[in-house]
Amino acid sequence: MKKIVREFEFEENTRREVAALARELSLTETVTGILYARGMDTAEKIRAFLRPSREHFLSPFLMRGMREAADLLTRARDEAWRVAVFGDYDADGIGALAILSRALKRFGIEPYLYVPERAEGYGMNAEAIDKIFDEFLPDLVVTVDCGISNRAEVEYIKEQGAYVIVTDHHELPDALPDCIVVNPKLKDDYPYDNLCGAGVAFKLACALIGEDALSLLDFAALSTVADSVPLLGENRDIVAEGLRLIRENPRRVFTALIGKTAEATAQTLAFQVAPRINAAGRLGDAHAALRIFTSEDEGEIAELAALLNRYNVERQKYCDDLFSQALETVYAQGAYGNVVMLAGENWHAGTVGIVAARIVEQFGRPALLFVKRGNMLRGSARSVDNVNIFEALKACERYIEEFGGHSQAAGVNVKEENFEALKEALDEYLGAHYGREAFMPSVVVSGEGTDFRRVAHELELLEPCGVGNRRPLFSLEAEATGAVPVKPQSPHVSLCVEGLDLISFNGEKALRALRSDLHKTVVYDYNFSTFRGREYLKGFVRAVVYDGRSGREADLDALECRLRAFGCEALPAEVYSAEELNKILAETTARSAYGLCCVCRDRTTLSAFPALRELPADVFELTSGSLCNTVLVAPEQGCDLSAFREVVFLDSPACGVRTGRARLLACGDFAAGNFKRLDYARETLLGVFSAIRGYRGVISGDSFADAARGCRGLGFPLEQFVFALAVFEELGLVTFTGGVLNLVRGRKTELADSAIYRAVMRLKEG
Repeated sequence: MKKIVREFEFEENTRREVAALARELSLTETVTGILYARGMDTAEKIRAFLRPSREHFLSPFLMRGMREAADLLTRARDEAWRVAVFGDYDADGIGALAILSRALKRFGIEPYLYVPERAEGYGMNAEAIDKIFDEFLPDLVVTVDCGISNRAEVEYIKEQGAYVIVTDHHELPDALPDCIVVNPKLKDDYPYDNLCGAGVAFKLACALIGEDALSLLDFAALSTVADSVPLLGENRDIVAEGLRLIRENPRRVFTALIGKTAEATAQTLAFQVAPRINAAGRLGDAHAALRIFTSEDEGEIAELAALLNRYNVERQKYCDDLFSQALETVYAQGAYGNVVMLAGENWHAGTVGIVAARIVEQFGRPALLFVKRGNMLRGSARSVDNVNIFEALKACERYIEEFGGHSQAAGVNVKEENFEALKEALDEYLGAHYGREAFMPSVVVSGEGTDFRRVAHELELLEPCGVGNRRPLFSLEAEATGAVPVKPQSPHVSLCVEGLDLISFNGEKALRALRSDLHKTVVYDYNFSTFRGREYLKGFVRAVVYDGRSGREADLDALECRLRAFGCEALPAEVYSAEELNKILAETTARSAYGLCCVCRDRTTLSAFPALRELPADVFELTSGSLCNTVLVAPEQGCDLSAFREVVFLDSPACGVRTGRARLLACGDFAAGNFKRLDYARETLLGVFSAIRGYRGVISGDSFADAARGCRGLGFPLEQFVFALAVFEELGLVTFTGGVLNLVRGRKTELADSAIYRAVMRLKEG
């Protein structure tokens, strides 16, 4: 279950200040409050933020090493030196190469460009350097988006008789290369240190060719979005200006990759263009991406765009296959520590970074995925927002051959014999330096929904949104929502809360919770769409958060889940008293934050287990796959808990869920639910059956509870109606087909043949 985190909470004095700013700027207090909380605490700062522009660009010469780099390149031009530019193979490196190559040509230097393929490894290496000298014999080598961690390789270049300029943006190593270094993270007068590699190349281009470099902002915008650096400060200005350039005077490469119908936005660059550029590098053809960014031939650009599209489709398939394999491995091995580390011999090296990010999203912990190459494991690390994986790797570097990157992502090479030692060291470091809350899945909410239309218009002023400037999410309190699939058999769900129409993509699993009267918080974002000249407000559900312990229980739905469980075969669990089990649970939760799922059919059972008081509680289905210790109330039949290390049934029966190889424990002191109001008399159940048979309308719903609510139990108590339907379905007297209740004609059976009927009778009589 995700935790809702409020982006800000203001004291009274601050609220008055925000209200005054809102009046001065003619903005809603909602959007003004968001901006204020993000550091724009004066009218001047807010105006500057809402009007990103090249006017805010900083002088490149404030950056340490920039003057020396420009002077050396001027000498190279004047003395006709041979200049090679070495870049990385991702969208940032390719964009940086596109920028600097064009800038050097305008400056008067015809550069030799080199981009390594992924098989050569990340950053510079001796083999690549040898290729450059064999093919070109440069007098000067300039790096873009790499080089800061290549002190030895820089020395190797210098030994060949060439000068070196390193331009990079990655974290600084303990010892810098002995050459001219341009990196915004160095201590200098440059006030902004979050540029991407192409952003640094753009600043070098500004130093060389002045305002002519502004025509290269489209490449800088793409790389800035693709490299997930914060869209604040100068990055925001770069992306906004680059998007204007793409919209008003697009290069052929952008029209080829974006298409004629899609609008150029930060999201378009992030999710449509960047993946295609990265796909080429990931599949071992970074030169195709470099060619499309440096070519001026429309025919070649069209052919390369089609090629990159094919690469992207292929990359998606590799990622899906690898993610499935990785999940299978995690579920087999368990994921009960502070880090997830996996290695595979036949995995595609170009996709492990993407899949590592998906593992992070799934399990809420840093993840490292490696590909085995002989005795060496080459991999990628990704992290959750609150954990700096670069610092963690640095603390464990005694087990690592090579690594580099930043707080959220890194490339890592490790010998196979050091794999387990690194895993243990990382787990220990993360446990010592971060509390459990750092790994808890959370969703940041900026406010509650009010004045939808005006706020939606003002939210557009916050674009471009992305890392560091997330598009705000809002929340609404709800109970029953009337959620329905958008169309038959669709996994997507539509609902309406407080008059706002929302879509929940892949919300099918949460349909019971959305429909139930369980009190819940719906987290969403929203904007406008235009169709045939009319403007429509649309919202998208990003999370549904509730506490299974408190508020009204979804009685009918929970009853249905409990009844269905009675029809399942009992599982072989270790049985303890409530007191004994509570002690075991206290020891288990203190030992580890992962691997425990406690199942209770009746929420009231939880009061007997104080050891579980701090655990999140889901209802019907798990809302997170993180394997965090959790409580699941009234689980759906067949709910998959097989990835947990221990599954504990707090009340009987121990059945109805998938548990795999988990250790099973159960409490023998409680029965699941109070069934005193259920009447199991034959005459009563026959009365329900006769009412169903005589009903001329259609009884429909995706569950017994839905059907009962829809027909109001045909005059019977709703709990009794649900009980009867559960018994009738088990006996084969009724079926639900396409969400409609159907009677089965001519079937003879006895009530005692129903396990549900027998269980309720036994519990009532016992």
